[in-house]
Amino acid sequence: MNFKLACVAATALAAASASAQTKWDLPAAYPATNFHTENLVQFASDVDKASGGKLKIQVHANASLFKAPEIKRAVQGGQAQLGEILLANFDNESPLFGLDGLPFLATSYADSKKLYTAQKGALDKYLGNQGMKLLFSVPWPPQGIYSKREISSVADMRGIKWRAYSPATGKIAELIGAQPVTIQAAELTQALATGVVQSYMSSGSTGYDTKTYEHIKYWYDTQAWLPKNAVIVNKKAFDSLDPATQAAVTKAAAEAETRGWKVSQEKNDWYKKALTEKGMKIMPPPAKLTADLKQVGAIMLADWEKRAGPDGQAIVAAFRKK
Repeated sequence: MNFKLACVAATALAAASASAQTKWDLPAAYPATNFHTENLVQFASDVDKASGGKLKIQVHANASLFKAPEIKRAVQGGQAQLGEILLANFDNESPLFGLDGLPFLATSYADSKKLYTAQKGALDKYLGNQGMKLLFSVPWPPQGIYSKREISSVADMRGIKWRAYSPATGKIAELIGAQPVTIQAAELTQALATGVVQSYMSSGSTGYDTKTYEHIKYWYDTQAWLPKNAVIVNKKAFDSLDPATQAAVTKAAAEAETRGWKVSQEKNDWYKKALTEKGMKIMPPPAKLTADLKQVGAIMLADWEKRAGPDGQAIVAAFRKK
């Protein structure tokens, strides 16, 4: 009888332990080998350890669970408890998301951090009204232009098939007279191989991950902007955690943000070297090209401030004060 009671108790204990463990899905749009994804995997591991195994986070890389544009809605609707999004993808929903996609507003890591500090409160408030919470954000390396041919000005890009992955990159295409083609990161390799895309603006990271060097030989290091990825969490899911597990998530998120910014900066030079070794020509932008792009940036900033209104203008003013 005692033996049977002991078995029942052990079974009940195991069941209680299993029910105490929470599992979350974290969809991401980029390859498992990308530094953003590697950072997410480290974040998940840190949460697992800090929570004593109470919270397990499964990272789903390369848009395997949800495509990039679907991830925010999936988190908001509770289909995934948290997810990584490219903020600039959602500029059409709110200008707040598109701020770091404006050419030549913040062109260095230091300026990108200042911009993030200026916009973070408003961004978290906006997400909060949608039932979500901003956990952390990490920038991509500075953006440059991938081109099949040498270019010296915007005029050389007219009519070119241009990859647009966000409203901002679509707007750039419109302003320079290129043909925008909406292609997400997971589909870019195929688009390059089939000639659907001839040029695009992105970081050395994207060029390396997608093997762009197999199809395009020029990359102009314009350092035009540093778009950020953000990890967002469903507030109901977060609030359902016990205080200790919430603290574990918050702490791991802060560490992931610090680590991510550092790795992004370190990887910037690494990607340029790696692309060069693959036969790509990394070139400084000609003066006329830079001047043309800055003019594009000024037009886009004026349009953004008009759409964003006084609140958005206050964020830009706060950024420029620092």
